[in-house]
Amino acid sequence: MGRAIALAFAREGASVVAASRTLSKMEDLPRIDSKITPVALDVTDPAAVRRVVAEAGPLDILVNNAGWVHNGTILDCSDEDWARSLDQNVTSMFHTIRAALPGMIERRQGSIVNVASVASSLTGVANRTAYGTSKAAVIGLTKAVARDFIGAGVRCNALCPGTTHSPSLEERIQSSADPEGMRAQFIARQPMGRLGTVEEMAAAAVYLASDESGFMTGSLLVADGGQTL
Repeated sequence: MGRAIALAFAREGASVVAASRTLSKMEDLPRIDSKITPVALDVTDPAAVRRVVAEAGPLDILVNNAGWVHNGTILDCSDEDWARSLDQNVTSMFHTIRAALPGMIERRQGSIVNVASVASSLTGVANRTAYGTSKAAVIGLTKAVARDFIGAGVRCNALCPGTTHSPSLEERIQSSADPEGMRAQFIARQPMGRLGTVEEMAAAAVYLASDESGFMTGSLLVADGGQTL
């Protein structure tokens, strides 16, 4: 999803700094669009986040998309799984927002898009205890930042995808004992009868960052194929 988001923003004319812990996953992006600059970044490292944001220069838009999915109930979740879920899925956003906000406030403009999930405070999803908790925290963080900086020209909104076909989802499907049965289970979540695409989520992220959503802050944009109806 992050790759699709980077490409979508570049197509709209943005100069994009695409950050990932694994730089090799993004090495071809500048060849696809010269507006994209890949950087290696572990968003759970606050010092590294501050350095990369400072080197990037003034940011008009920040999209927080890094995440990790733990599969299991609370009884299947170790202390390490719980800590990783919170650290990677929500504390990372605390680091990136805190680093980017001062420049946005100084220029009195900025749009922050946090990728949450419908598995959050919106609805409970089976075997997503740690993930759903962390994404509920993302929604809370989004609303807090939106409220605190609404007068400073900074907007903060959350994109809440439903089940989206991504490389990580496909990896989970293929690693299951019954890949086709697992795929059918994921598809069955959506009354539309299909998975979302990363391109659809990228388009939603572009909208939330753009002037077209200029009257929105602290809002949740749900794109879930009817999962939460």
